[in-house]
Amino acid sequence: MVRRPTLPRVGCLVMAACCLAGGACTSTTTGTTPVDAGSTQVVLYPYAVPPGFPVPPVPVDNVVTDAKVLLGRHLFYDVRLSINSTTSCATCHHQDKAFTDARPTALGATGEHTPRGSMALMNVAYAASLGWANPLLQTLEQQLLVPLFGTHPVEMGMAGREDVLLQLFETDPTYARLFPQAFPGDNAPFTLHRMAQAIASFERTLISGGSPWDRFAAGGAPDAVTVPARRGAEQFFSERFECYHCHGGFLFTDNGGAQGAAAERPFHNNGLYNLDGAGGYPPDNQGVFELSGNALDMGRFKAPSLRNIAVTAPYMHDGTLATLDDVLDHYAQGGQVQDGGIHHGRDNPLKDSLVRGIEMTPEERANLLAFLHALTDDAFLTNPAFANPWPPAP
Repeated sequence: MVRRPTLPRVGCLVMAACCLAGGACTSTTTGTTPVDAGSTQVVLYPYAVPPGFPVPPVPVDNVVTDAKVLLGRHLFYDVRLSINSTTSCATCHHQDKAFTDARPTALGATGEHTPRGSMALMNVAYAASLGWANPLLQTLEQQLLVPLFGTHPVEMGMAGREDVLLQLFETDPTYARLFPQAFPGDNAPFTLHRMAQAIASFERTLISGGSPWDRFAAGGAPDAVTVPARRGAEQFFSERFECYHCHGGFLFTDNGGAQGAAAERPFHNNGLYNLDGAGGYPPDNQGVFELSGNALDMGRFKAPSLRNIAVTAPYMHDGTLATLDDVLDHYAQGGQVQDGGIHHGRDNPLKDSLVRGIEMTPEERANLLAFLHALTDDAFLTNPAFANPWPPAP
């Protein structure tokens, strides 16, 4: 049974405090520390994290190195990791969309849709849990095996074809070079375990914290955001609007930041459905309830980060809401209202108490939209270090 965590009241609002209290954050940078790997020294990936961000936690058995990141980047963009060589990790995670894909639900290699949309991958290194509604899925090395080998639904379709992947790693000239470089202390590095470690290492470098709001909050760019965006921030972090309780901290989500046993992994029912008048959600999309069997977990999903939110439409776990205006309508109403429907999500008895509806003026709506757009990190969306490393097909 999965414990139903209490909703935290976020006390340290890193990005808000820097701006609204007039303070300044400091940045942290890791060095290029040599690590002994057998008879070869490797160099740790030189993280240069944004102001207000800690250095990402990494597993002790999978330190992030330049060589692993390069290998993982090639694997992330390789369509040969799918059953019909049509789908890579990047197929559902486009850099210009903050590593999501603009679809309501993800489309697998064989044409089968998943019940949920692809989650954005920026800052995934800090996530306390992965996926929309699985408190137990806590490492990137675990998570990537789900789309690669899962069968319900089929995403990349490589279950039972593990030998094909191993042959690719050993025979492709690029991989024949990159695997040994990434794992110099391993005499037999061409394994699925090493593949997972490399892709996870690349994903841990996808850090986004350079939006106009970040520059303004750090104190060095007072003109980086508009006056309406600043007003929108005041609304966002106010007790009247309540947004920050689920979308606070430097990640703009309450699912992440702290790691390990201390990490909070809250999930929320935001009143999107109420099919039976008792809080019911669609059979293939019932949130944490699918794992826990606890009736109180019906419809509880992860609150995604709001960083780069303007480029990650459509919204909600199944793409129900097409635009940010639709999202504001949803929360202004206190949940979903279906025209002509019998049971409104707004009346869901399991709905989080913070989703209670709010009256906002047209100006306040415009302010909130301006603030949300100010969270777009254009440098992250175009950073060549995260782009496809493979040469274009002839």
